[in-house]
Amino acid sequence: MIQTSIQEGVALITIQRPEALNAINRDVMDGLGAFFREHQYDPSLKGVIITGSGQKAFAAGADIKEFASLTEEEGAALSKKGQDVYFLIERFHVPVIAAVNGFALGGGCELAMACHMRIAGARAKFGQPEVNLGLIPGYGGTQRLAQYIGKSKAIELLLTADMIDANEAHRLGLVNHVVEEGKEVETAMGIIQKIGAKGPIAVKYILQCVNDQYNGEKDGYASEYSLFGKCLVTDDAREGAAAFVEKRKAEFKGK
Repeated sequence: MIQTSIQEGVALITIQRPEALNAINRDVMDGLGAFFREHQYDPSLKGVIITGSGQKAFAAGADIKEFASLTEEEGAALSKKGQDVYFLIERFHVPVIAAVNGFALGGGCELAMACHMRIAGARAKFGQPEVNLGLIPGYGGTQRLAQYIGKSKAIELLLTADMIDANEAHRLGLVNHVVEEGKEVETAMGIIQKIGAKGPIAVKYILQCVNDQYNGEKDGYASEYSLFGKCLVTDDAREGAAAFVEKRKAEFKGK
C-alpha cells in the first residue's frame, strides 16, 4: 500500500491507494511503521518525503470501514498504534517533509502534521472532520494542530470540521510553502538537499531539541545545553570551525 524509493540519500514514500483517495488503512500504517523502524538509525539517509499517489489526495483520512466492528479497547489500541507510528516520523533523525498534493484530511492531516515540514500544492485542503462522524482525531490531531496554529483556532477547526485551503494553512503556520500544483515533491527535494549539506549530527540534535520541548517528555532547554556540548566535541564541529576560518565549504562526515 506504500511505494518506497531511495535516491541519493532521499527516500520518497508514496501512499498507493488512489481509488480510496489514499485513505490510511492498516496496511498503509504498517508500511509506514516498518519503513521508519527499519531506517531509524540509517546514516545514509538525508531526508524523507511522503506524498500521495494521483492528483486528488495526499491522504483523505483513515479508512472508516475498518472502524465499524471495533470494541472500545480495540479502538484505543488502534489509536495508540497510529500515534506510535506518527511519533516515529516526528522523532526521525533526518527531516521528513509532507508533499501535500490534494486533500489531507483526518488521519492524512495528522500524518502531514507528524512530518517536520509541509509543502502544499495550490489545491491542497486540510481538515480534521472526525466530529462529523461522532468521533475525535485519534492519531495526534488534537495535540499537533494546536501546536502549529494555536489553541483557539485549533479548537474551532476541530469542532466545526471546517476545511482550510493551502493559503489559509500557510497563513496560520500549518504549511511551510505553497507551490504550483505538481511541484510539491520537487520543492521538498530542494529543501532536503539544502539541509543535507549541513552537519548531520547537528541536524539530528536540532530535531531532537525541538521535539523534546513540544512532546512534554523532556525539557527542551536542558536537551539543548546537553546536546550543544556533545556537538562541540565532534569532528563535524571542528571541521565547521576550520572551514569558517579558512573561508571554504565544510565537508561534514557525520562524526
